[in-house]
Amino acid sequence: MTHVVDLTEAAAFRIKEMMEHNEEQGAFLRVSVNGGGCSGLSYGMSFTHDKEAADREDLQHDIPIVVAEEDAPILMGTKIDYKQSLMGGGFTIDNPNAIANCGCGSSFRTATKQGTPENC
Repeated sequence: MTHVVDLTEAAAFRIKEMMEHNEEQGAFLRVSVNGGGCSGLSYGMSFTHDKEAADREDLQHDIPIVVAEEDAPILMGTKIDYKQSLMGGGFTIDNPNAIANCGCGSSFRTATKQGTPENC
């Protein structure tokens, strides 16, 4: 089965920690695309207990994931990882569909979706 997004073990471990800390066990991880950011689009990740009829649903590392049908083509093949360094930690998103990225790493655009760029 092809996943829309792929979670690494490190990302899944951190997401599970966050779910427990925020008392969100049993929630879905929603991965989304929003307008804005320097390049026009930005990524979103949140916990939700609501699943829409048009959502694509997946289960990875015991984490239920939902992606809106309209966001799926933009996110197809995206890898979500979590990296820890001396300066702290954070999620990294590697989207093979992005043709431009902002320095912040959370804003992008694709060949077919420009979004609404904002000033950095």
